[in-house]
Amino acid sequence: MKVDAIETIYVDEFPNLLWVQVHTDEGITGLGETFFGAGAVEAHIHSYASPYLIGKNPLDVERHSRRLVGYVGRGGSGAEMRAASAVDVALWDIWGQSVDQPIYQLLGGASRSRVRVYNTCAGYQYVRKAPAQTIANFGLASSAGPYEDLKGFLESADELAASLLEMGIDAMKIWPFDFAAEASGGEYISNEDLRTGIEPFAKIRSALGDKIEIMAELHSLWNVPTARRICHALEDFNLTWIEDPVRMDHPEQVAAICRSVSTPIAGGELLGQRHQFKQLIEKADLGVAIMDLVWGGGLTEGRKIASLCETFGLPFAAHDCTGPVALAAATHLALHAPNVFIQEIVRAFYHGWYGDLVTNLPPLERGYIAAPEGAGLGLRLNQDLLRRPDARVRRTTSSDL
Repeated sequence: MKVDAIETIYVDEFPNLLWVQVHTDEGITGLGETFFGAGAVEAHIHSYASPYLIGKNPLDVERHSRRLVGYVGRGGSGAEMRAASAVDVALWDIWGQSVDQPIYQLLGGASRSRVRVYNTCAGYQYVRKAPAQTIANFGLASSAGPYEDLKGFLESADELAASLLEMGIDAMKIWPFDFAAEASGGEYISNEDLRTGIEPFAKIRSALGDKIEIMAELHSLWNVPTARRICHALEDFNLTWIEDPVRMDHPEQVAAICRSVSTPIAGGELLGQRHQFKQLIEKADLGVAIMDLVWGGGLTEGRKIASLCETFGLPFAAHDCTGPVALAAATHLALHAPNVFIQEIVRAFYHGWYGDLVTNLPPLERGYIAAPEGAGLGLRLNQDLLRRPDARVRRTTSSDL
């Protein structure tokens, strides 16, 4: 089997999302995905990944993983790494289809048949348009359906938590401090803003006690003393974790937070490859390692990072706030890796636009998710997507090289 063409697909409605399809001479097509910097990622796929991969055996996944990033751009989670991650997921998809097995089976088999989920409380338009994680890109003006959960946690967090419990989802993540970080550049938080940020946590605990788990997301926006102050203020609410209080590529800063608070500190989704995770794990007393598979090296790196975490007795979790292919890949890894205890979802995405893009989502029922049935990832892009007037498809074949 040889790779004979690589396509990238982009639609104007979702300018941060990019899909890649790796075609083979045996008619098997693998699907990958990544998020943010779509134009730069697309350029790297067609200028570097395609010339390297076309004509080669797609099943040599480990060999390709070492080469797809290139000499320039190694490490981190920049455009080269996101391109390599998307292609890597597509190669695993090809392998699974070629042997008629789901990806979790190729990873070494399943540790479980399903995994519990937590809801990241975004709304339908969250980070949809602008290429940034900012308040302006929160999509607060949207009213696309019943799950405008970002607006929900800012205005009525107790009601939001109750609605999640009704669905069988017993864990949620919120980020009510971002407004204060943008106002001060992450250098300071006033007493008033601290009280405002704490209010959603207080509402949930007052109404529901410990019936639902809560995670706090700080988006790496704070300096060390201010992050420490926020973390201390949150300790009374029995949180499952506090995520990304400071930049995770500064392990010493992370260690300073971990040493000073009792709540587990989680992070890592902005890191690339296991080498950065190794530094973070060894230098900081991390509570949970979180990886985004389509930012940090794909499934090839993901299984190694999960195994590294297991060696250190550390839980591992995969990020999902991007797209349906990333969620499917993450679910396969979550079913395999024994040190995964929970998987992130965004119910507004899952029950909203995810289903418009792919043929088959991972089944989600009463707070648990499983892998889609079928070989490889178990899903394909909807063919109607390619026929949309706002769709742009770029294809590289051997004749273009």
